Amino acid sequence: MAEVMINRREIALMLGMSVLATSLPSSARSPEVPRVGLLISETVSGQASRVDALRLGLRDRGYVEGKNIAVEIRSADGNYDLLPRLAAELVSLKVDVIVAFGTKAVVEAMRATTTIPIVEPIMGDPVALGLSSNLARPQGNVTGSSQFGPEAYAKRLEFLKEAVPSIVRVAVLVNPANKASAFQVDAIRAASDALKLELQIFEARTAKEFGNAFAAMAQGHVEAMMVSTDTLFRANYPEIAELARRQKLPSTGTREFAIAGGLIGYGVDDAKMYRRAAYFVDRILKGSKPGDLPIEQATRLELVINLKSAKALGIAIPQSLLVRSDEIIQ
Repeated sequence: MAEVMINRREIALMLGMSVLATSLPSSARSPEVPRVGLLISETVSGQASRVDALRLGLRDRGYVEGKNIAVEIRSADGNYDLLPRLAAELVSLKVDVIVAFGTKAVVEAMRATTTIPIVEPIMGDPVALGLSSNLARPQGNVTGSSQFGPEAYAKRLEFLKEAVPSIVRVAVLVNPANKASAFQVDAIRAASDALKLELQIFEARTAKEFGNAFAAMAQGHVEAMMVSTDTLFRANYPEIAELARRQKLPSTGTREFAIAGGLIGYGVDDAKMYRRAAYFVDRILKGSKPGDLPIEQATRLELVINLKSAKALGIAIPQSLLVRSDEIIQ
């Protein structure tokens, strides 16, 4: 085998280039390194667990930030008016794929580009929301995973009614700025009619409006409350759960809501869904078109009961409900 001779000057040059490559900001690195843009409606801290789960999924597939992938994060910090500009920034950076955190983010990403692939880790009904033409062949530039809401909303109300059979008037907290809210309210109303529950809708577009919404709930003499699915609410679950406890309102929402202090939670594991989103990113970076990647439907929903909150509310959760739970918060 022939020997390859490299002098000291060449070695020093190669070492210098290696140091330079690892110290450069992501926007200045070699174009061969793929870039993933994260478009976040709320604060980065409020979405930290989801970001971490996505990064873990990328590492599972061999992507290491600063080595063979770069991540560009743009966060609106709850100011939805900033999303169009932030989406345009990611497009101008020529990222290879955009991961949108929430319905509002994916809508603005779609307005900013029809060519850059967009992955939505958890979406409602993508066809009803106009995000995709169909599930098997999305055809556009959006793909990801879907959690159809009607069944989940119905079960949340059923579990709440089983936990507290006496309730009749139920408040629903919605964000009217979220395009999916109207679909959620329709599904919740259908479920409430079947259970003979009276619904009252309360709106909050920002975290500052939570106090007024709960004050209105008190005036409406509601006996329990449900949190609709929204990135604003998710980023503020602990505050919402505490407001419900102060007003002695049994509450229900997503799985994460119960973990954050709500009484009952039912839904997908957010971390698993965002970790799974890395699969779509990986396929796209390897050449697949988003329109050829079927939108997956979540099939695993988990029931979480927070006994600490139940004790604070003076509620004895029936054993029949406890034995069906996937997780109990003591």
